[in-house]
Amino acid sequence: MGLLGGLFGDETSRVGLFVDGPNVLRAEFDVDLDELRAIAETEGALALTRLYLDEHATPELIQAAEARGFDVVTTSGDVDVRLAVDATAAATEQTIDVLVIASRDADFKPVVERAAEEGLRTVALAPGSYGRSDALRNAAQHAVTMDE
Repeated sequence: MGLLGGLFGDETSRVGLFVDGPNVLRAEFDVDLDELRAIAETEGALALTRLYLDEHATPELIQAAEARGFDVVTTSGDVDVRLAVDATAAATEQTIDVLVIASRDADFKPVVERAAEEGLRTVALAPGSYGRSDALRNAAQHAVTMDE
């Protein structure tokens, strides 16, 4: 069981980890993809692990993410819209029991609220305290800020 397992998560819970790549994978945060997964795993078993990137993502980043077990979703449109649609679908279709969104963006507040309405546990995962969205943090049932 993980760092917070037993306190917050349940090993039988299906966890969906949705990572806002352009917002989280920034040089000033030095985020480790393995650490993102480990934090999400404290909530239960990973059922969905998706990293959303824009069309400017390097092949090396995509390859590194895939090697760490992420399904990489690249889009030429708005990354936030695609992530929000996919996360909402997973929540409303009962694909997951716990929604973990890694971002600093308040745009995901409605997604977190909808997931909670569907009975899911919600977690806001911020890469650091700088620029963290208090709206997203307050909307989620649990919030984690990674060490900077």
